[in-house]
Amino acid sequence: MKFFDTHAHIGLIHEDPIEQLIIVKEAKQEGVTGILSICNNLHDFFQIHENLSTADNVYHSVGVSPSEVTNPGRDWEQKIEEGVALPRVVAIGEIGLDYYRKFGDKDSQIELFIRQLEIASRLGYPVVIHNREAGTDVLEILQEKLPPKGGILHCYSEDWKYAQQALELDLYISFAGNVTYRNARNLHETAVNMPLERMLVETESPFMVPSAHRGKRNKPSYLRDTVEFIAELREEPLEQIAEAIYANSLRVFGIDG
Repeated sequence: MKFFDTHAHIGLIHEDPIEQLIIVKEAKQEGVTGILSICNNLHDFFQIHENLSTADNVYHSVGVSPSEVTNPGRDWEQKIEEGVALPRVVAIGEIGLDYYRKFGDKDSQIELFIRQLEIASRLGYPVVIHNREAGTDVLEILQEKLPPKGGILHCYSEDWKYAQQALELDLYISFAGNVTYRNARNLHETAVNMPLERMLVETESPFMVPSAHRGKRNKPSYLRDTVEFIAELREEPLEQIAEAIYANSLRVFGIDG
């Protein structure tokens, strides 16, 4: 079986470039043959892309997260265009809204989000979307501005009702290790009821570690635990779930199988 980690902050798991390559190698040994590397800011993106230049199973997303809204960087829009020209860059992100941490102000976050959605539309890339306590605004903006290549609601944290609205758009829903938590009933309901062809999985490394590894820093090699849990929830064969989710991952990022 093959797995694709659609959201891993490899640079936050370990700063050392050699250790980063070891993390990727360990994941591959556990069947994680594809990883989307995520960075919150453009400086880190270019550094991590260089560090992992020899890891041909690692793909990259470039963008400015809401955490950087007060300092997105000089010429940040131009830097995104430079980023997508690099090898194995397949998405814009993570981008979105975060009202929990109160980065900057809401209007500034919304402006940054919309401008990057417009960049993704112009350049022809899907988007990786961050949503924390901003679900209504995120959905309303996406209803107007979602790029033609669609996008991913990463580390899904809303309920099934919200998912039904999101699935009316060209969106995939990605589950992280928190779906394995006993009290995550809203995630369980969504994972059981949603169409399998719109489902993705991620580690959100080094955060959201699956329950079996609680107390550790999350990493891509733990991804299988999340897929196994979802298969048990849906009462469907693990091989069937893993194959479908892997195919979804290739499709959303436009990667040849």
